[in-house]
Amino acid sequence: MTEDTLARIADALERLAPSPRPAPDFTAADAFAWHTDPDRLEPVARVARVDLSLLIGVNRARDTLLDNTRHFARGLPANNALLWGARGMGKSSLVKAIHAAVLAEGLALKIVELAREDLPSVQRLLALLRTSDARFILFCDDLSFSHDDQHYKSLKAVLDGGIEGRPDNVLLYATSNRRHLMPRDMIENERSTAISPSEAVEEKVSLSDRFGLWLGFHPCSQDDYLDMIRGYCAAYGVNVAEGRLRAEAIEWQATRGARSGRVAWQFFCDLAAREGVRL
Repeated sequence: MTEDTLARIADALERLAPSPRPAPDFTAADAFAWHTDPDRLEPVARVARVDLSLLIGVNRARDTLLDNTRHFARGLPANNALLWGARGMGKSSLVKAIHAAVLAEGLALKIVELAREDLPSVQRLLALLRTSDARFILFCDDLSFSHDDQHYKSLKAVLDGGIEGRPDNVLLYATSNRRHLMPRDMIENERSTAISPSEAVEEKVSLSDRFGLWLGFHPCSQDDYLDMIRGYCAAYGVNVAEGRLRAEAIEWQATRGARSGRVAWQFFCDLAAREGVRL
């Protein structure tokens, strides 16, 4: 085979092979979304979030997570955090609001959203983040695992870091409706059917133990529910008589069969529309 033939083969292989993707521009934004196929970090110009002051009834979780995030942004020791509990009580809203609050204090911090279905790619994401001097909150929303779901093993790479260790500039914040990230009946089934019940459950249940912070969110009281709506009204300039506001808000939550921050926001959106106020 001649040198010309070899050169042509080499050129053809170079044309067929995909060119390496450029390194992410971490100065492009303060928030990014991780996507795969191909792997890339997409800058998020505008994050959908509410002001920290509008999150009512989560004072302890707010203060704890805010302090932890400040420590991390300043290069001090900090813990991975699991925000678990009742639906619609502001778990993901709190993470995004605290990121904005820390930025407003002049601290440099970036947030990267990682979808649960992309957990198997987390090692590749960590390799990218490790190369940067920036500090990152890795945010995984609505995290849970079902029977025979192996994604939880990928999560251990973030929490424990494997042989390389978790990058010093990365911290994981996850939200879940479940304290142990899996259904209770699944845990009970493991205990009742396994040859060694304690060992069968231990590997999966202990995953949540790897989070240094557990922050619980519980259904709100009626007073907190009404305070949430009053806070939205004050922030967006919706003026409604107190008696009417209370009656309509209680009727709204009665038709939904639940009280939560999400229900309060949904009622407020309906109220603002009826009052002709744009949000």
